[in-house]
Amino acid sequence: MPATAATSLDGNAATVLDAASRRWVEQLRVGHPRRDQTVRSLHDVLRRVALSELSRRRHQLRSVGGPEFEDLAQQAAGDALVTVLDKLDDFRGLSRFTTWAYKFVVFEVSSKVARHAWRRQPPGAEDLASDELPDPLARRPEDCLEQRAQLEALSHAIGELTDRQRRVFVAIALNDVPIDVVAVKLGTSRNTIYKALFDARRGLRARMAAAGHPVNDARVRDFAQ
Repeated sequence: MPATAATSLDGNAATVLDAASRRWVEQLRVGHPRRDQTVRSLHDVLRRVALSELSRRRHQLRSVGGPEFEDLAQQAAGDALVTVLDKLDDFRGLSRFTTWAYKFVVFEVSSKVARHAWRRQPPGAEDLASDELPDPLARRPEDCLEQRAQLEALSHAIGELTDRQRRVFVAIALNDVPIDVVAVKLGTSRNTIYKALFDARRGLRARMAAAGHPVNDARVRDFAQ
């Protein structure tokens, strides 16, 4: 089936949508007779993506499993669905509709995983770093104390970032969320995200240095994993 030109709000052809993408957009519009069914279908698609992304990040969720794991996927899919419906007019057909929608659920999963980790094991806590540390029996006591002090300093430094800097840093630097995904979710440009990430890293380096633990970007990420 041939692709169809989408129409912008001013009535001019904006881009060309493939048939499947156009069907999603049309049937998600308020008033379409198949809207409720299409919303349910999209939620199911997003839930499957959320489950896949959560499985990929399972090492960050520690003991989460069963109903709680499924609940995280449901929450991520539900929040992503709300965002997709809210931003439906922003879809320009530069990719398939489902590809565009996936970005939102990936971001939601990243945010929920990060909040879960912070709530249960904030960066800097001994348990958060334990899997990344060598056998304590093979290390000198002073090295263990230094590692713990660095983690505590990093936790404090991340907590002092602005809310946007913290969200951007955690999503991109710690959870490997693509910059484009973060930009779409936050409704801003790549350059703005780059600036927030740059400021966050600069702030973390300065705070770590002031605390007596100068580090580079790679080391900051190593500590926080």
